[in-house]
Amino acid sequence: MTEETPGFDEQQQPDVPSGAPSEDAEPQAAAPSPEEEAAPAGDTEQNAALVAQLDQARTALNERTADLQRLQAEFQNYRRRVERDRAAVKETAVANLLTELLPVLDDVGRAREHGELVGGFKSVAESLETTVAKLGLQQFGKEGEPFDPMIHEALMHSYAPDVTETTCVAILQPGYRIGERTIRPARVAVAEPQPGAQTAPPAEEGSEAQADGENKESGGPEEG
Repeated sequence: MTEETPGFDEQQQPDVPSGAPSEDAEPQAAAPSPEEEAAPAGDTEQNAALVAQLDQARTALNERTADLQRLQAEFQNYRRRVERDRAAVKETAVANLLTELLPVLDDVGRAREHGELVGGFKSVAESLETTVAKLGLQQFGKEGEPFDPMIHEALMHSYAPDVTETTCVAILQPGYRIGERTIRPARVAVAEPQPGAQTAPPAEEGSEAQADGENKESGGPEEG
């Protein structure tokens, strides 16, 4: 009898130690390292630091914005003050110049009143008056207007029965102003109401008095 040898179709499996892991077993998760455990704490501290820096940046931005607004307001006030001072200086300079020309304008006015403003002198005088008018010079003062001590200077005084208040009856020198600024008052002669002047009686009283006089002359009505 021959010995039977095992067949080749039978698979021979190697011996596997009992303690070794099998290939079919699921791999277990590796334990976190100490660095990985400390990572969340580090991120929190970093976020807190970023928030603190952001707050500081916002505070600095608000401060710089407030400084800029304050500087802008100061600049606007400075610009308005400079413009106001510049306008005042210009007005004063123009007023001083025109004040020096007032005697010339007075001569032109007297020449016009006497009919001497003719020829080339007339053209020059009219050009001068046009120029000073463009600079803002205005003439004022008329006969018959009420006397105002703010704009009139009384050089002559008299009484008149035909006025009811102090009135300018003659303009000796016209006044001049620039805008609301008077550079020379009008020099005038004024008249006041006559002292003790009495007003005329009413028409009805006059008619009654006239009727009484007629009755007296005619003897009056007969009594019954």
